[in-house]
Amino acid sequence: MENDEKKLSDYIDRLNEEKKPEVHGNSTESPQMEELMKTVRKVRSLKEPALPGADYPVKLAENVAKQLPKKLTVKKKKHTWIAAAAAVAAVIALVFAVNFILHPGGADIVYAMEQAFQEVKAYHGIIEIIEKNAEGKETTQAIREVWADKEGHYYIKELEGSQAGVITVNNGEKKWQQLPQEKKVYVFPAFPDPYRFTFELGNEIDDVKNAAEVKAIGEDKVLNRSVTVLEVTPKGGLPYRIWVDRETKLPLKRESAMQNAIQYTVTYTSIEYRNALPEELTIYSVPDGFEEVDRNPEQWVNNIEEVEDLTGFAPKIPKELPESYKRDGIAVANGMKTVKLNYTSRDKKHRVIILQEKTEGELNPASAAVLGTLNGNVAEIQSPVQEDYGVLAGGGVYSGVSDISSIRWQEGGFEFAVVGNDSLEHLALFAESLAGGPVVIPKGDEKTPDKPQIEVPVDLEIEENDQKSVDAGHSPWKLDPVYVAQVFVSLKISPEGIQGDYPVQYEDIKVVKNDGVNAVVEVSSDTTPIRRVYLKRLIRQDSTGIWTVVGYDPVSS
Repeated sequence: MENDEKKLSDYIDRLNEEKKPEVHGNSTESPQMEELMKTVRKVRSLKEPALPGADYPVKLAENVAKQLPKKLTVKKKKHTWIAAAAAVAAVIALVFAVNFILHPGGADIVYAMEQAFQEVKAYHGIIEIIEKNAEGKETTQAIREVWADKEGHYYIKELEGSQAGVITVNNGEKKWQQLPQEKKVYVFPAFPDPYRFTFELGNEIDDVKNAAEVKAIGEDKVLNRSVTVLEVTPKGGLPYRIWVDRETKLPLKRESAMQNAIQYTVTYTSIEYRNALPEELTIYSVPDGFEEVDRNPEQWVNNIEEVEDLTGFAPKIPKELPESYKRDGIAVANGMKTVKLNYTSRDKKHRVIILQEKTEGELNPASAAVLGTLNGNVAEIQSPVQEDYGVLAGGGVYSGVSDISSIRWQEGGFEFAVVGNDSLEHLALFAESLAGGPVVIPKGDEKTPDKPQIEVPVDLEIEENDQKSVDAGHSPWKLDPVYVAQVFVSLKISPEGIQGDYPVQYEDIKVVKNDGVNAVVEVSSDTTPIRRVYLKRLIRQDSTGIWTVVGYDPVSS
């Protein structure tokens, strides 16, 4: 009997090591032992995630061995096999019970999905993406054609939606995105490629396989095909649903959880399985009249799920939009760190971009910006933006455009900016909907400005002439309160004149107040005799007005 126990245990160990047992098919084994080994092979063939644990083979051997009688004789052969078979049957029942607890009704389907996808080399389909908000309103966000293979190569063409005509390709050697509206081709490295297009079959099956729980909750029809509906609970995520074709064992539809008041339903309205991608779709070329861009490229995506795959975070979406605006696409820029939500007015005269990324330091407002608040946080407000708006997006968001305004702030570990060629009032609506709090834009109050310790006399005639000089394009530094303060403090240190570098660095001066008319800056240099400088727009109270020093506080105070 002890020899039989050892044989069975060794047999299980060899199977666990993915090796053929030495006694397998041995004609000298008793019929009872052959049946036991056959049963063990069936148990071993069960899907691995459904097994009770890593120590399962040893426990199985022990449990079976305990049920065997102490002596195995010819006379007791029949009764012995009944007892042993009953013991093994109990073990199998236990395995299936554990399997049902982990994946009730879904484990067999998940395993079948994996096996079915092993036979797929490439596929071609049409995907429809429906967006639903918290009020239940549904919008067809996009319809796209996809080609993909198991090597990670793909060709995606947007057929309908805000990005209609955009083509995204990765042929394994190069990745690019062709934007017909901009007449540009953005080039990216082929690897690593963090982009996952929505409802890519291999990734979808992997997500289901690695989920915390999968259970079958019903049956349905998709494309006139019978499907099983699975509820999938990912590890650390919200449950979502997936529809699996009962014939091909491959997914056809997915409905996400409601997140940020948005839910996506993605469906293959047609799908066919191929041996390979058409070669002509994956050959790189730049169409006539298009510009190739391989520095700081932007990748356009179709929904928030694709954004999260690229950046690692789900961006905030405005809860409400001004009635005159509609969303006009999503892009990821700045090395896949920055999300750009694009909005266009229905008359196509105005464009607003919402930028957001994880913070990498404190907010550093532009020196000429008005300092307001948004939901209690400091907000940089520019109207118009005094220079190319490069914050958050690697430069040139609105390069060369002069009528741009912006609101920028930090909150909850992220930095946000609302930029557009519309009024500050409209930009404030976007910002308030995003932050959930009011925008407070200070107005210049000439009656109650901050009082300096020491006042500086001003010659208005000289200031008026300086204003005319700046209007003519000379001395533009007078439009920057930090630069004006730097010159003033440096001359206090070196009254005979400045030679070489300024004794006080530009970076040592920080704006602590700017309401558009009055400004206060602090000087942190160890060499300065002045701690605060007070400035005012005396001649013209708008973004074209020069700044004049009207007072200061010495370091001693």
